[in-house]
Amino acid sequence: MKFRFAAAALATFAFGVVSAQAPAPQPAPAPATAAAAPVQIPPAPAPAVSKSWILMDYATGQVLAGENIHERVAPASITKVMTSYVVAAELKNGKITRDDQVMMSERAWREGGAGTDGSYSGFPVNQTARLEDMEKGMAIQSGNDAAIALAEHVAGSEEAFAALMNNYAAQIGMKDSHFVNAHGLPAEGHYTTAYDLALLGRAMVRDYPETYAYNKIREFRVGNITQPNRNLLLWRDPSVDGIKTGHTSEAGYCLLSSAQRGDQRLVAAVMGDVSERQRADDSLALLNWGFRFFETHRLYEPGKAVAQQKVWKGKADEVQLGVAQPLLVSVPRGRYEELKPSIDLPKQLVAPFKQGQAVGTVKVTLDGKVIAQAPLVAVQAVEEAGFFKRLWDAFWMWWKSE
Repeated sequence: MKFRFAAAALATFAFGVVSAQAPAPQPAPAPATAAAAPVQIPPAPAPAVSKSWILMDYATGQVLAGENIHERVAPASITKVMTSYVVAAELKNGKITRDDQVMMSERAWREGGAGTDGSYSGFPVNQTARLEDMEKGMAIQSGNDAAIALAEHVAGSEEAFAALMNNYAAQIGMKDSHFVNAHGLPAEGHYTTAYDLALLGRAMVRDYPETYAYNKIREFRVGNITQPNRNLLLWRDPSVDGIKTGHTSEAGYCLLSSAQRGDQRLVAAVMGDVSERQRADDSLALLNWGFRFFETHRLYEPGKAVAQQKVWKGKADEVQLGVAQPLLVSVPRGRYEELKPSIDLPKQLVAPFKQGQAVGTVKVTLDGKVIAQAPLVAVQAVEEAGFFKRLWDAFWMWWKSE
């Protein structure tokens, strides 16, 4: 009976059946601007002394090079990047404002002020300053006192703020980090990894670019005291725009850095180096190596179709699929043509679909490994069809499922 009913309808609906059975076009990378011969990539310039180090591609999170990247280390003042992230998140959530008056408490002044061995901002004790200025005192001058004051303002106490830090770190994916203070002075149970710091650097650039921009300011003045940013790379390379230095006797000299050249951005972390100059030398060597031997390509643009797929029970018979955000990928120079794109979609797509609704995934592989992926979304909405078309499509869905 099933076969006789289908056969009787074939002549009338043959076009619809062919359309339903036609495979969706596979996406293909945009043509390269110029073909380049593959480049033999030499080993990365590994820092000779650092306990751990990493070079990460910002666009994809791909680790381009590294050593002991998951080994727990003391983050020193790089901790303040996590503090900045929390403050920026609370600003976005409307919990605080940049014009808030932040008190430099006696505790913040005593534990992180000029009377300590660490770096300080110089805001007067028991007086207030704008939150934005306090942020700059922390990010640019690496003020421990400013970090504590901000923590107290946001969460009531530094201890409560540390809990926020750990919550946000988990959201970022920092699985091997734990924070107990806002400034990074040595404390039991306060640790991170080079890999986690690279993830934090990516998140800071991506999620809160306005706050991230404080890190490239070369100096900041509080009262009569002007202090320079300790990141020497800001003076050496104009493509470097952050991120943060750190130093304690336990941690050694550390640097979380990032640079952008064209569409390509890299993030590097060097932990446990021997001097301020050496951490800058080692970091810049890694960044230069990455920019020299890897290239970033913009594969797909938002709003443009990557593929199209048959839709059941819709007013339209097909849905165009694209990406919501630009999809970039970094590959060894000269290997762009070897990229292999593919799409993962449900076996059957049933209307309705809203514009921007996630439908599947586009993946790009090189040497059999996924190096970039993004959700596939409906470029245009597809409304639900009328009763009879839905009924007819339901029959053919049932028929094809047998």
